[in-house]
Amino acid sequence: MSGTVRIPVGGMTCAACQASIQRALEQEPGVTSASVSLMLGSAAVEYDPRATSPGALVEVIRRTGYEAALPPTGVTPFEEQEQRETTERREAALLGRKAAFSVIAGAVAMILSMPLMSAHRADHGVAIDLFMRGLTDWAAPALGRHLPWLYSLDPRLVSWSLLGLSLVAMGWAGGHIYSRAWASIKRRSADMSTLVAIGTGAAFLYSVVATLSPEIFLRHGIAPDVYYEAAILIVALVLTGQALEARAKGRTTAALHALAGLRPRTARVVRGEGETEVPLEGVAIGDVVAVRPGERIAVDGEVVSGASAVDESMLTGESVPVSKTPGDRVFGGTLNGTGALRYRATHLGSEGALAQIVELMRSAQASRAPIQRVADRVSAVFVPAVIAVALVTFAAWCLLADAAPVARGAAAAVAVLIIACPCAMGLAVPTAVMVATGRGAALGILFKGGEALQRAEAIDVVVLDKTGTVTLGRPTVTDAVLIGGRPPDVVLSLAASVEATSEHPLAAAIVSYARGLGAAPLRAKAFRSLPGQGAAAVVKGNVVSVGNEAFMIAEKIDVTPLRGDAERLAAEGKTPVYVAVARVPSAVLGVADPMKPTSRAAIDRLRGLGLDVILLTGDRRSVAEGVARRSGVTDVVAEVLPAGKLAEIRRLQQAGRVVAMVGDGVNDAPALAQADVGIALASGSDVAVHAGDVTLMRGDLDGVATAILLSRRTLRVIRQNLFWAFAYNAVGIPIAAGVLYPAFGILLSPVLASAAMALSSVSVVTNSLRLRRIPLG
Repeated sequence: MSGTVRIPVGGMTCAACQASIQRALEQEPGVTSASVSLMLGSAAVEYDPRATSPGALVEVIRRTGYEAALPPTGVTPFEEQEQRETTERREAALLGRKAAFSVIAGAVAMILSMPLMSAHRADHGVAIDLFMRGLTDWAAPALGRHLPWLYSLDPRLVSWSLLGLSLVAMGWAGGHIYSRAWASIKRRSADMSTLVAIGTGAAFLYSVVATLSPEIFLRHGIAPDVYYEAAILIVALVLTGQALEARAKGRTTAALHALAGLRPRTARVVRGEGETEVPLEGVAIGDVVAVRPGERIAVDGEVVSGASAVDESMLTGESVPVSKTPGDRVFGGTLNGTGALRYRATHLGSEGALAQIVELMRSAQASRAPIQRVADRVSAVFVPAVIAVALVTFAAWCLLADAAPVARGAAAAVAVLIIACPCAMGLAVPTAVMVATGRGAALGILFKGGEALQRAEAIDVVVLDKTGTVTLGRPTVTDAVLIGGRPPDVVLSLAASVEATSEHPLAAAIVSYARGLGAAPLRAKAFRSLPGQGAAAVVKGNVVSVGNEAFMIAEKIDVTPLRGDAERLAAEGKTPVYVAVARVPSAVLGVADPMKPTSRAAIDRLRGLGLDVILLTGDRRSVAEGVARRSGVTDVVAEVLPAGKLAEIRRLQQAGRVVAMVGDGVNDAPALAQADVGIALASGSDVAVHAGDVTLMRGDLDGVATAILLSRRTLRVIRQNLFWAFAYNAVGIPIAAGVLYPAFGILLSPVLASAAMALSSVSVVTNSLRLRRIPLG
């Protein structure tokens, strides 16, 4: 017995935040598993209701210093998505305003600081921000010409003005950074906010002391420089990075937003003789809903009247409209074509196909790919290690620097703290997973989580079920060989008359074939059958027998004249069915389950990706081998029951293969569950769909190759993201600490460090966004 809950979480900014919450949840008694998503701002928790509760889990998150609240009950996935998007837009807009204000404040502070720097530099050497010093050398002459009054201002007045401006910029615009940092200190952990707060706080406090008591510095021969502009600019660049990141992250959920936006707000329900437009919540199961040409279908249902073609590309990725007539299913959010339809509502709200897809995508995007654990393990120790490196850096400069050791040490320590923010590491995996699952959904491929997306990359053998997967799953008469001189329509009408009473799957194929040629079934009498062999009846005074050779022998009918044709059909993988009228052989029909038109090209594409392909079926070997020849498959395992399919998957796995099983039937479910990646066709049974890790909304195999290729591309992007995130810190931290200074005289300004930190996060998200356009053909 277990329960699941998704809890919205506020205040996360980096991988360390995510890891901290996840550790706290996993340590809570009764929690089976927890998956915290920085990108979605949520925690998905599986728990034992006897040991804990959703309310207790919310308190666990709050105790770690983050915001959390239970989502309201009765909210559909559409409403939940809309609420989340509204909140994100509001937060992104506020971040944008704060970033703009802090950039302007930083520019003003920089201009006001230049006269102070020029005055101090002549007598006191290098200050905390070498970037600002270089900028001063470049800009001071221009400022002197155009703003000469700046150089006549009282330095004390400038310092106090900068102090006031800093308090506003850091207190309002960057206030959330410091409040989150304080929360992290209280919970005895550290994250991105901690690093930024310590770095900018050090620069600010240094400047406050220089403003209030400059004599402390002067007694030690140190210039009482103030670095308010550095603190403001660092906050400005961090906020600018967060604002750009928020916009970029919004694009990673574009597919989810597009799906959620497809749901109409109202439906036209048939009431009596007329139609009444009601809110979608007012539709009840069993209501008859009318949809006009060009409108979106409101809810899932079954057509009761009318005919049209419906664009279902948002569900399947297939651009060709699907014909709809009475009895066919329609899905909410799909687009009606030129005809008018009336349909009976069968599934509402969270039960609808579109709502389930939205929920499945949300779950997939909130899940964690196994490769994420690399970033989690690093981030768990990363921030404390960076703080330690910053302290060592400060101490080393104080001991070894030949001039302004405290100022230089502070500059280097602040640069280390700022450049090392682990944002890029936290975004490397989830951004790629979100974009990839969105891209897959647009193509009719639904991954059930980041783990399935990652496992699909390693697949080296694809096992295909035959019926309904490679073939259409509907027996069809493909050949008709007639002898004896009777007109074809007469023979087929007589055969259909017998089979119309039978329940055998081949019987329906024969009846359908006859009807298609205008040969309608007639009334049959004295019907009798031999299960698995055939049936006979009296039609228009003649005994008509339809069945296999064993049935004909039992009926004492000599089929020698047709045996050669029957053997040829059997060799082609077709089932020969004899027809005899008045005990005289009249025809042999070839019945087969035709291949899907796309199967051969899809299998060729799989082999082109370097994958082995195996056909696995419970059907007769001769039939399976015939399908294999036509589809281009060389390995066939036939005549196996569901347990045999499961055993074959296990055999391949024991041989070291990474197996994808593709199927659509109930008998495929055990094999789908056993495979490393189970790929289910949504056109098949619900049991198969639930057993699979990947669902193909289109009923053809081409999506298998696309899913594997998308997985390969995604893992390549994830590895690129992780490499650059780690490489950035591996290179940036030593430079910020000053290792290049003895040999090259190079130091990294804290302002430049904050710009690099912001750009690293944006670059990771931008790299992930390439998956929206990367070729998958």
